[in-house]
Amino acid sequence: MSLLVESVYLLAKLLYVLVVFRTDLHVDGVPPEGLLLFIGMHTVATGIYVGLFFTNFTKIPDYIKDGTLDLMITKPVSLQFIASLRYVDLALPIPDILVGAAMIIIGWNAMDIPLSLSTISGFSVLLLVSVIVTYCLMIIPALLSFRFVQTGSASEIANSLWDANNFPMAIYPAWVRRIGTFVVPLFLVTNFGPMFVLGQLTWVHICLALAGSLLLFAAVRAIWQHEVRNYSSASS
Repeated sequence: MSLLVESVYLLAKLLYVLVVFRTDLHVDGVPPEGLLLFIGMHTVATGIYVGLFFTNFTKIPDYIKDGTLDLMITKPVSLQFIASLRYVDLALPIPDILVGAAMIIIGWNAMDIPLSLSTISGFSVLLLVSVIVTYCLMIIPALLSFRFVQTGSASEIANSLWDANNFPMAIYPAWVRRIGTFVVPLFLVTNFGPMFVLGQLTWVHICLALAGSLLLFAAVRAIWQHEVRNYSSASS
């Protein structure tokens, strides 16, 4: 059923792509073929998110409420690892990853982007950055559950922001782009990879993005450890 729902959601996104081509939409000089890179990157990132993180993150508040986290703490492994990566769904992300990869390949070829080692390596590094940033940003509602009983609103906001990130950030005002890059770096998830292969970013930007993503992960790790140290057992 989950696979069916995700496939329907993907079909709606493909209809959206059809509209982009029918209207010959250009964003900041990027034609529809180039926009496929951004939409495809968002689709792949969505597949990774729903396959690795979504189920785990939504279960963390329940672990805190029903005492399951008390049992996890006794395990001889990292609590953050087992709580946030306990379940992996190999089937659910397949449609998103396959179709997203197809859109990236089609857009890449249509824009005559060379398959050089430098380009592929840079794009691969930015895909890794995308995964790290996705983990760090989308786990925030789960971290709030250590302090608040209800975090559903925070999750809804996070999911809404995620869905709004499937297009070049050039469609937003400058102040939104700054916030989405430096404060809440959601644009690193889907924009930096396509921007690099389109020649809009350099290796300096890649290094800064990688360093920023690692610093963000370190901050999330520190927050997790702080909350666990102040966690009151559900049985106490």
